[in-house]
Amino acid sequence: MDTFVLDTSVFTNPDVYHQFEEDQLGAIENFISLASHTNANFFMPTSVYYEFTKMVDLGDLAPKFELVVRIRSPRKWGLMVPAEFLYEFIEEVRYRINKGLRIAEEHTKEAGKLAEEEVGRVINKLREKYREALRAGIIDSKEDVDVLLLSYELDAILVSGDEGLRKWADRVGIKLIDPKNLRYIMENLTKVGR
Repeated sequence: MDTFVLDTSVFTNPDVYHQFEEDQLGAIENFISLASHTNANFFMPTSVYYEFTKMVDLGDLAPKFELVVRIRSPRKWGLMVPAEFLYEFIEEVRYRINKGLRIAEEHTKEAGKLAEEEVGRVINKLREKYREALRAGIIDSKEDVDVLLLSYELDAILVSGDEGLRKWADRVGIKLIDPKNLRYIMENLTKVGR
């Protein structure tokens, strides 16, 4: 039996949820219907579920969603992760901090040469480049860590559109699928399960 761990992007990224239906709540309802007919297990970490329900009001769909998607946190205190993962992660964070610092220095020098009214433009450009340097392609939230750890613990297939999460999941050997293929995969799991 296949086991999937879901990230919020499955239900909040239009490029992903449109495979189930154009309307977001309709897509979630179709996912629930399809999931209930598969021979698969679906999980979502508790922190991710709370994040998801702050973004999307499930209303009457909440109990149905919780019936097919098991909400549970990874066993953080008993789970062993490879030390190499931690070393690579720290190295990546250090690299990004240094890159962010260089970007800040560059934009500070540029702002010093400008008239006061142009400084706002430089600050906005700095924020955009700084955010990209520090957050793109990396695990940057406890929700991301929970998805990664739960997938690792359950030896599950991770379903997320977050490139940073996918990159780090691949580094520790977690199975991945392109979230845009989820419906097709689920439909084939229903055929197998019949």
